[in-house]
Amino acid sequence: MLVLTRRIGEKIMVGDDIVLMVADIRGDSVRLAIRAPQSVKIFRGEIYENIARENQLARENRLEGPVLEGTLEIRRNREQTQDSSRQ
Repeated sequence: MLVLTRRIGEKIMVGDDIVLMVADIRGDSVRLAIRAPQSVKIFRGEIYENIARENQLARENRLEGPVLEGTLEIRRNREQTQDSSRQ
């Protein structure tokens, strides 16, 4: 893992077309500005982990359809099934 020190307004280039810039620092929180092509999917780490977990559940349950885009629908279907089994 590469660790860099940057100040507000300073940038980091990832390849030729992705730019990370430190937008603000408040206490122990850092705000990043990201410029990337629309084809690059950008997620916060915890969101990406949730998507990966939902995808794994979908594969284990052999659910059909697009996995990444359908994660919310899968969750809704699973919750509805659980609700109906409790009644």
